Amino acid sequence: MFTAQKDARLRARASGAIALVIATTALTSCAAGGPSPVGFEDVQTATIQIQAQGTFIDPGTTQPSETAGRGSGFLIDPSGIALTNNHVVVGAGTLKVWLGGDTGKQYNATVLGASECLDLAVIQLDKGTYPFVGWYQGEIKTALDVYSAGFPLGDPNFTLTRGIVSKADVPQDDSWASLDHVIEHDARIRGGNSGGPLVADNGRVVGVNYAGNDELDYNYAIHRDEVLAVIDDLKKGKPVLSLGINAQAMAPSEDGTPNGIWVSSLQAGGPADKAGIEAGDVLISLAGITLGAGGTLEDYCQVIRTQGVDATIDVSVYRPSTDEMLDGQLNGSALKVTATGVLGGGQQEVGSFVTVTDDSGAVSVSVPNTWSAVDGAGFTDQEGNSWASVTATPDRAGFDGSWGTPGVIVAATAASAMTVDAALALLSSGLEAECTPLDVGTGYDDGLYVGTYNSWTGCGGGSTDYYVLAATETTGTHLVAVVLQLVSDFDKSTVLQNVVSSFQVAS
Repeated sequence: MFTAQKDARLRARASGAIALVIATTALTSCAAGGPSPVGFEDVQTATIQIQAQGTFIDPGTTQPSETAGRGSGFLIDPSGIALTNNHVVVGAGTLKVWLGGDTGKQYNATVLGASECLDLAVIQLDKGTYPFVGWYQGEIKTALDVYSAGFPLGDPNFTLTRGIVSKADVPQDDSWASLDHVIEHDARIRGGNSGGPLVADNGRVVGVNYAGNDELDYNYAIHRDEVLAVIDDLKKGKPVLSLGINAQAMAPSEDGTPNGIWVSSLQAGGPADKAGIEAGDVLISLAGITLGAGGTLEDYCQVIRTQGVDATIDVSVYRPSTDEMLDGQLNGSALKVTATGVLGGGQQEVGSFVTVTDDSGAVSVSVPNTWSAVDGAGFTDQEGNSWASVTATPDRAGFDGSWGTPGVIVAATAASAMTVDAALALLSSGLEAECTPLDVGTGYDDGLYVGTYNSWTGCGGGSTDYYVLAATETTGTHLVAVVLQLVSDFDKSTVLQNVVSSFQVAS
C-alpha cells in the first residue's frame, strides 16, 4: 500500500461479562423502542470518512505539518457517536466527517475518548439522528465471511471488500498498538480503511480495521470483545491505556538497539502534554524501562497497564528539534533538559532516519541514515522543464544499475509542465518486462497531494518492489514524482511508510 500504514495489536479472553455486554449493547435501541441498526445492504450509510488536520510531525522530521490525513469510521449510536482509530484523530485541530461517501454534506466531530495502546477512539458528530451499525452476536469463528467497509487511499467513494476470518482471536504487538484480541482476515484493506468496520454478512460488526501488510496481504481488525470492554469508558472520556499521544514505535537500529516511541501529535491537556512532551519528541524510557524493543509499543503499554494512567511515572525524552535529552515525570515533575548535543548537533537525525534535501532546498524526504549516497542536483527534462530533485540510496551505482540496492528519488516541477498521467507513464515505461504488477493506476490522496501510483513486485526475478507516484499539490502548484526501490522487509514497511508520509516540496 502506497500510503501511511498502521499495523497490528493484542491481549486477553472473552468473559461472560463481555458476552452480556455484547447482547445488551446490540439490543438497547430496539428494546427502548428506538431505531434499529442497519442491515448489510445499508452498511454504507453508517460508515464515515474522517479528515483530520492539525499539527503533526512525521517520524524522521523536525518540521510540523498541517497535512490533512484521512481515515474511516462507523456510527454505533443514532445520536452520532462513532468509532475510529486513535491514530486517525488524536492531535487533530479539526475533524471533518462525510457520511456514507456523500461529499455534499460535511459534519464536524469531537473526540470523546481515545487510547493509543488499543488504537481506538470514540467521536461525537453534530447533533442529529443517524443510521448506525450493530454488533455481531455469538462467537467469531475462523472462516466466517467478513467484509471491510471504508474509504481506502482517501477515496471519497465507498469501498467494500470480501474475505474470511483467517485467525479468530490472537494477541499482537506492533508499532501502533498493543492488543490482546486481534482478528486476522483477508478482506483487503488499504491506508484510509483505518477505523472502518469489519462486518459479517448480516451487517453486524465483528471488529475495527486498523492495520495491514500489503506484501503478505494480511489485514487486521481490533476484535469486537476488545472494543466492547472499553467503549463505555471512552464515551465518558476516561483514560484507557493512554497518555494522550499519537504514538509510533521507531524501528530498531541495525544492531537491534531500540530507538524509542515517536510522538507525532498529542491530546491537548493529556498527561503527556501536561508533562511538557511535544510533538516530534521521542520517548526513550518510561518507569526505567527502555521503550520500542522490537519496534513495537509492547513495553510502553505494559508500563501503563502496570502503573496506571494516573500514576507518577519517570520519563526520559529525546527532542530532535533541539538535540536535547529531557527527564521528568508524567503526573509529576515537568520535563527538564539534562543533556545537549546528544547527536553531535545532527538535529535532523532521529533513530535510524534522517531528512535529506535537494541542493536548492525545495524538495525533502525522510530516509534511513544508512542511505548516505545523496545527490541533490536538479535536472532538465527533454521538454525543457526544470526539476528540483534529491536521490538517496546506500550505493548510487547499485541503485542505478541493479535491482538489489534500495533507494528513492523525489523530484518536483511546475504543475503546468506535465500532467500526472504523462509523468506516471514516463516513469513506469519498461517496468512490465522486469516486474510483476501489484497495484497499477491506483488513486492517491493524502490530503496534500493528489495523484496516481503504480507498484510492482518480483523485479529482476527477485523480491524487489518498485513504486512510482505522480501527484500534484491540492493547490495545483507543483507536480511531484516519487520513485522507490525496496529490497528488504524493513524497506517495504518502515521505509515506505516514512517516505510517503514525509516527502515535501517547499511552497
